[in-house]
Amino acid sequence: MGRPVPGTSVRVADDGEVRIRGDIVFAEYRGDPAATAKARTDGWFATGDLGALDADGYLTITGRKKDLLVTSGGKNVSPAVLEDRLRSRPPVGQCLVVGDNRPYVAALVTLDPDAVAHWLAVRGMPAGTPLSELVRDERLRADVQRAVDWANQAVSRAESIRAFRLVEGEFTEENGLLTPSLKVKRHAAVTAYADEIEALYAQGR
Repeated sequence: MGRPVPGTSVRVADDGEVRIRGDIVFAEYRGDPAATAKARTDGWFATGDLGALDADGYLTITGRKKDLLVTSGGKNVSPAVLEDRLRSRPPVGQCLVVGDNRPYVAALVTLDPDAVAHWLAVRGMPAGTPLSELVRDERLRADVQRAVDWANQAVSRAESIRAFRLVEGEFTEENGLLTPSLKVKRHAAVTAYADEIEALYAQGR
């Protein structure tokens, strides 16, 4: 995000939430003193964003506080960091990092159709190979594992993805799993893939 604009101050609270203060910050929620008191403390506005400030004062946004996962061991994990990196590597399409009240962090992964078409062509496999077969292909799983390893480089071991599961289908606006800005609707996806998430942790046990 860069440095704060002149006349504003930015700090990161102990829980990782970005707080801002300055004349450009609104004074109150009209007619709602309770909401104002919740959002502002000693003049600092709680943004709801998670972030970090470097030694030069540059702010980086790492996620949303409402999306924060807390493992059963008490580790706070921002899924956005992992999800953004994971989606950047083929053949990953969409992903959902899970781990709230769970012993470790895991992920559901869908496959990008274009990346899969290329993957099949390179290996001389039929273009119509069903996804139900592909999700069990160890070569494809190895490629996804490399994407997972890339994502894990951005976090500590305690925050890293320990297991993943390839799932059929896609996250789309039409099926209610993506917002118009193409962000995963976390609660809807967790509900839709509840069985797959349970299987992730069952295999861990």
